[in-house]
Amino acid sequence: MGAQVVRAPRQRRARIGVLVAAALLLTACQSAPEPDEAPSEAPVRPSADAATSAVSFAPLRGTPAEAAVLAHPSLAVKIDNHEEARPQIALNRTDIVFEELVEGGLTRYVAIWHSDVPDEVGPVRSIRPMDPDIASPFGGIIAYSGGQEQFVEMMMATPLVNIVFDFDETGLFYRADERPGPHDVILRSAEAVARNASLAPPPVQFAYGTADPLAAPALAAAPTSRVDLVFSDGRFPAWEWDATTSGWLRSQEGAPDLEASGERVHATNVVTLRVTIDWSYGEVPKTVLIGSGEAWVSAAGRTAHGTWTKGAAESPITLTADDGSPLRLAPGTTWVELVPSEGSATFTP
Repeated sequence: MGAQVVRAPRQRRARIGVLVAAALLLTACQSAPEPDEAPSEAPVRPSADAATSAVSFAPLRGTPAEAAVLAHPSLAVKIDNHEEARPQIALNRTDIVFEELVEGGLTRYVAIWHSDVPDEVGPVRSIRPMDPDIASPFGGIIAYSGGQEQFVEMMMATPLVNIVFDFDETGLFYRADERPGPHDVILRSAEAVARNASLAPPPVQFAYGTADPLAAPALAAAPTSRVDLVFSDGRFPAWEWDATTSGWLRSQEGAPDLEASGERVHATNVVTLRVTIDWSYGEVPKTVLIGSGEAWVSAAGRTAHGTWTKGAAESPITLTADDGSPLRLAPGTTWVELVPSEGSATFTP
């Protein structure tokens, strides 16, 4: 089909066209710890002078980074997770990945790149009804291969710049000969970001603490060696704690999950949210993200229980511990597992 870069209307794009300095200063103002917080629990976020410093903090990782490297929008991409789509490209270079249930009991990803944008990512697949609620808080760009007209219209109605394979005539996508269709659509991701470099960087999504953010006794975090999740009979990923690398190693359906580089897929944090499913769209499930539910944060070999809340499509997810304090993540990459209430989450000591 023909191809063009499809953008959201100008008035919507303007909402995210703010200066980097303003975004960082606003983040700093919103992120200041309460006076009675212990220093070890203070979130790692940009300071008030981050806009003028040579080193800032990555808003989607909480890790130090050169300010100039962060001065561009984030890129959200709908990534295939069919068996024939594996291994995916550059999952280990993401900042945040959301795993969601789709039809047939399969899962797909909404993967977000900002701190480290690779040349290519994929395979890219079509949009689903929950994706506007997932991607809207990040602003910037969303890339996908197409989808049902009603779902595409829902995404086009967000403030994000939409880049769609079905409409692209500019060469941002191509089909990889070595991959079977339809699991063969690859996005030239660095080029997509470069073409939209004037868009604002994403705002902070989560609060970050120390490398062991769940150590406070009040959080009652349990030692965790393994996280087992069930989305459906056909999708049951797992994460194993690896003290050597201080990270979680991913498996799918009992086998190590590898990306195209040959590396095991890994993350610093695994955030598990129990969600309900809206079946209003027939066989296409919609993960309900506007509301609240049960949450677990797994970091540094521990898991703490709490709740998640999200007030609107453009609002980030807020994580709160059972004692009422913020559930903070360790600085690094994060996978958010949107586990249906009919599924399960098991945390093994």
